[in-house]
Amino acid sequence: MPGSPYTDLDRPPLSAARLRRALVAPHGPWTRLELRAETGSTNADAAEAARAGEPEGLVVIAERQTAGRGRRGRVWQSPARAGIATSVLLRPGEAVADRAWPPAPPAGYGWLPLLAGVALVEAVTRLAELDASLKWPNDLLVDGRKCGGILAEAIPAADPARPPAIVLGIGLNVTLRAHELPENPGGLPATSLQLSGASVTDRDPLLRALLRALADWYDQWRAVGADVRECGLHEAYVRSCDTVGRQVRVLLPGGGELVGSATGIDPDGRLVVRTSGGEHRVAAGDVLHLR
Repeated sequence: MPGSPYTDLDRPPLSAARLRRALVAPHGPWTRLELRAETGSTNADAAEAARAGEPEGLVVIAERQTAGRGRRGRVWQSPARAGIATSVLLRPGEAVADRAWPPAPPAGYGWLPLLAGVALVEAVTRLAELDASLKWPNDLLVDGRKCGGILAEAIPAADPARPPAIVLGIGLNVTLRAHELPENPGGLPATSLQLSGASVTDRDPLLRALLRALADWYDQWRAVGADVRECGLHEAYVRSCDTVGRQVRVLLPGGGELVGSATGIDPDGRLVVRTSGGEHRVAAGDVLHLR
């Protein structure tokens, strides 16, 4: 049948009912899940819900995005059902009494995209059985090629006295074929799980594993007031980060650059770069490109 989601057997559609049974409370960690056949951007959809007062725990999933975005407005697109495109709505600045979660300090919000990266690595490593790693701050690498990305956005509250919501968007190339890979001039070449020889390319278990790992890490982070060392997040990120220990070139706004060795990730999630002029700490928002 023309236009049917079942015409490409390598790319079966996701089932909203099955995902909700597995992931939405009371049996799962999330509070509401929306699956859309097509949307402009799952991040934009989750942000709109945040502005309308949606509580923490919303998951938006799209079979196809027509206006997906990466950092600094870069385009992230994929054929229908060839990847995972999902966004979650978090409200880390609000206490949750029944889970004994204190409000997370705003200074710690920069760790949320890194937390998502750890969850993504765990899901891909465990299910796809690939050697995945992270390029700071937001790229998933497989065999040195970009296979996924993360975009975090702060959504201001209508009441300036209230903390912002955070929308975390995650994209993963699952069954893209070589001719379908996005071009990335001047950046990393792209790949997909299928092209990399993944043992699993079924999006349903991959998505479940990703969202469960994300919820688990978020729970641990919230429970200790966003102390990344106490909950083990700092150690887990550094262990998965391919950038640490490498020579890097950091391109900065205004034409400046840092060239040196990436020696670590500091407690605020910034990359520590040692150059001939000393040690520098750069936040994700301060970086145009990292090479």
